[in-house]
Amino acid sequence: MLEVKIICVGKLKERYWREAVEEYAKRLSAFCRFSVVELNEARLPQNPNAAEIDRALEEESRAIRAAAGRSAVYALCIEGRMLSSEKLASEISAAAVGGASSLAFVIGSSHGLHESVKACGKRISMSPMTFPHQLARVMLCEQLYRAFSINAGTKYHK
Repeated sequence: MLEVKIICVGKLKERYWREAVEEYAKRLSAFCRFSVVELNEARLPQNPNAAEIDRALEEESRAIRAAAGRSAVYALCIEGRMLSSEKLASEISAAAVGGASSLAFVIGSSHGLHESVKACGKRISMSPMTFPHQLARVMLCEQLYRAFSINAGTKYHK
């Protein structure tokens, strides 16, 4: 069974976000081994400069790459390629057929992702709009569930 993990920097503080992710995790368990890996944000001063942000992103990138291991990486970033739900389903299917046993979808901190994370896999974007990272996590869970439903031919995605 394919392993799918969401690696994210930061934790979900509000109960309603956690409950939404838990619901999709339960649904996804029928299709894959699903998990969410929450990593700590690097500490930054109140008004960080560019060098401090870059250092923090580099620190976070080491933890992200360690959590990803040998997974095929999909970095969620503004420069990423926008995919329809059907294209995401095809992407997942092609990765599995191509021999990937594990997929890691990465959501960075409020300052984004270090270039080293973006360079180690594919870049995808959910929208040209900006969303809070908590909402992005829930949206990604839903889209992963939708993609697996499409691949399984269930009625959910219609």
